[in-house]
Formats: sequence, structure tokens, C-alpha cells
Amino acid sequence: MSEVARVEDAVLSFAYEDGVPELASRAWHVRGFGDFWAHMLVAEGAVDGAFDATGVSEWDLAAVQVIVEEAGGRFSDFSGTARIDGRGAITSNGLLHDELVRAVAGRASLDSDLPGSTSAL
Repeated sequence: MSEVARVEDAVLSFAYEDGVPELASRAWHVRGFGDFWAHMLVAEGAVDGAFDATGVSEWDLAAVQVIVEEAGGRFSDFSGTARIDGRGAITSNGLLHDELVRAVAGRASLDSDLPGSTSAL
């Protein structure tokens, strides 16, 4: 797990279909690794934070949560809640997590109207 504590020093990965947040312009380096691989790079310490697209399912994220948390990082949906059914995901080294969550505030990762959502509001 990396020890980077500032976005300006961070390598971030985004898998968005609707653009990336302003935070991306402040990062040291931004990549577009998608899905499982980006989160494994966070667990390895090669990437400091990763954002997964909205609409991912529980089976896409169940192993990700366990692996990242066991490596010492943090996993959450876009609201900051550690849950696999939030329809989106952020993983980080833990030091950057709150700032990453704030960067996507207002993006609807948890939306009960999306097809396949099993979330209860």
C-alpha cells in the first residue's frame, strides 16, 4: 500500500463514462485502468486511488473490497460507505480516501432506479 497523502503526489485511476472530476487535474498522474485491475494496483501500492464506473454489480466488487482492505487500504461506494452494492466504487491507500469521496460528491453511485440494483434506501 502506498503512503502518498496528497492528491498532487498521487497516481489515480478513473473508469468513468461521464468524465472525471476536477480532482484529476490536480493529481500527479492519471490513468484509465478499469475495473478489477485498477483496484489491484491500489492494493499493490502502484496506484494511490481508483474510481470505478457507476453501474458495477456486487460480483464485480466483492473480491475487490476484501483484497484492498486486507492490503491496508480503504474501499467504499461514492458516498464513502464500505459496501459492495453501492453501484460504484472508490479504493485508496486510506490516506487519500476522504478527499477522493468528496471529489465525487453528488455523483449517483447508489441509485435504486438503476436496473439490477439490490440496494434499499
